[in-house]
Amino acid sequence: MRQVIVTGGTGYLGRPLIRTLCAEGLRVNSVARPQSMVKIPPGCGAIAGDALDSRTYQDQVPAGSTFVHLVGVAHPAPWKGAEFRSIDLVSLEQSVAAAKRASVAHFVFVSVAHPAPVMKAFIEVRMKCEQTIRESGLNATILRPWYILGPGHYWPYVLAPVYKTLEAIPGTRQGAVRLGLVTRSQMVNALAAAIASDTAGIRVLETAEIRALGSKPGGLARAA
Repeated sequence: MRQVIVTGGTGYLGRPLIRTLCAEGLRVNSVARPQSMVKIPPGCGAIAGDALDSRTYQDQVPAGSTFVHLVGVAHPAPWKGAEFRSIDLVSLEQSVAAAKRASVAHFVFVSVAHPAPVMKAFIEVRMKCEQTIRESGLNATILRPWYILGPGHYWPYVLAPVYKTLEAIPGTRQGAVRLGLVTRSQMVNALAAAIASDTAGIRVLETAEIRALGSKPGGLARAA
């Protein structure tokens, strides 16, 4: 079974994803700073390194592995543009550099749904990240959720009736679906399915596809 390397493995998506992958029998290693290694779920290997500097971990990325990049600023907000550029963009560039050096088989990245009327700085950085991946020549899957519901991220549930109304109107349906809500479990299942798939070129999963893939557990078995 192909090895999986994860950056951002101690975060909101990283921890449940690693638990899922390990439970399904994959060999998973997470890049983390020494002080954060205690946050890595049991069963996952630890690679001491700085996600902002690929030189600190690149020699431990196996050739032919799957590289999952989940590093990002917590709780994105319009006023965090400088952080998006210094953390989200830089870490992605470093992950791509490490992945290219190791000739990984598959690169997986969580971007953001667009276009959208808000969060322009965040979207701009994520689009630059996507461009970097496309220019790298790596086989990659890019997932584009808008808002991921989960612990500490429940407030958008109050907008659910509004979304249903907009999705029912032909003129607003496309935008409402593109900027729709997904749950953390849907994202984790969709990521697991993407990791299990062999991808040639660039594959993009929009919100509707994330929901479809993520609504069924067992990503590896489903993708086999």
